[in-house]
Amino acid sequence: MTLLEIIFLSLFIAVAPLIAYQFFLGLLAIKAKKITDFETSSNRKFAIVVPGHNEEKIIAKTIYSLSGLIYPKKNYDVFVIADNCTDNTANLARSLGANVLERFNKKEKGKGYALRWAFDQLLDYKEEYDAIIVVDADSLISGNYLEVMNYYLENNSTVIQSSDLVLPEPGNWSIESSRIGFLLYNYVKPLGRKRLNFNMGLRGNGMCFSSEILRKIPWQAWSLTEDLEYGLILMLNGVKIDFAPEATVMAQMPKEPKNAESQRSRWEIGRYQIIRKYTLKFLYQAIKKRSVTYFDVFIDLITPPFVNMMLLVTTTFTMAMLLWFWGLISLMYIIIWGGLVVVGFAYLFVGLYVGGADKNLYKSLFHLPVYIYWKMRLYGKVLKKGKESKWIKTERDG
Repeated sequence: MTLLEIIFLSLFIAVAPLIAYQFFLGLLAIKAKKITDFETSSNRKFAIVVPGHNEEKIIAKTIYSLSGLIYPKKNYDVFVIADNCTDNTANLARSLGANVLERFNKKEKGKGYALRWAFDQLLDYKEEYDAIIVVDADSLISGNYLEVMNYYLENNSTVIQSSDLVLPEPGNWSIESSRIGFLLYNYVKPLGRKRLNFNMGLRGNGMCFSSEILRKIPWQAWSLTEDLEYGLILMLNGVKIDFAPEATVMAQMPKEPKNAESQRSRWEIGRYQIIRKYTLKFLYQAIKKRSVTYFDVFIDLITPPFVNMMLLVTTTFTMAMLLWFWGLISLMYIIIWGGLVVVGFAYLFVGLYVGGADKNLYKSLFHLPVYIYWKMRLYGKVLKKGKESKWIKTERDG
């Protein structure tokens, strides 16, 4: 075996299990069943928290969406956190009937700090809330949202993550490509994990916490991806995070790629920070407790975004063909890497099928090369810029 063949084989051994596991979760998701009857013995009281910093361009749509939920109006209140706002977010939210919590703190900036501040107030509020829900200021919420959360709480769930997807924007390569990624990562994979009774990580938008959990384990995540981090903290404390695919929040992504860069940069840098901090902790717990659940979280943490893996796989497959043509490696490496390409694309199409993708989403597959190029350029900018620890607001299109 030549050095080239050793490299190709070693890389295959590292990547193949990650892609195969995603495909396995996709196959499980095909047979996943959703709950259709949400009848319960009582209606719990909810506080819906909408954190926002200078969101006057979009906050109205989110508040209107929340006002139309199919649930007794007396059993839920909407609270907008006007966090260090310098625009008309607070006044606009009040005029639309929302309660407004204004926060001014120049030292502790970011969604994590705003959420902890709001949770502390709401847990001691004049009204007693059974649970607190977090919805981003750029989202539309399915009408059955509270009905679904109430059902899960009735059946002993304490932390629940709904489907967190992207609002369609046909023809926009940036948004439609992100829509595919969200569908696979926030819907298909969790649906497969649900059948295995594994944990669902938190995604930031569409999170529901029982008040009991927030008192027992207060919010303590301040990183760039504070939602993901708090979910990991909960799991390390033995808390199960359930997935409720029956309820959905759909976020509005920036239409201009330049506006999406700050958001994507924050996610990518924040994810790297979380991987570095928590990966070995979950591997240790998986070994110590002989826990498949913890090992699943470990695998999820070390698995790169799907588009990154497919870029690696297709590039390596192409290189294998060239090297075989030049007689430098054997045919076996074309076969195994070609098989991995097939499995990867099979997972993609299984995911689109499970997610009920519309024809526009299938058409957007042709935009993926542009999206991959944009993302690789973004990685270059991130590496050039270096470490980033401050939260940066995503510019809104309006």
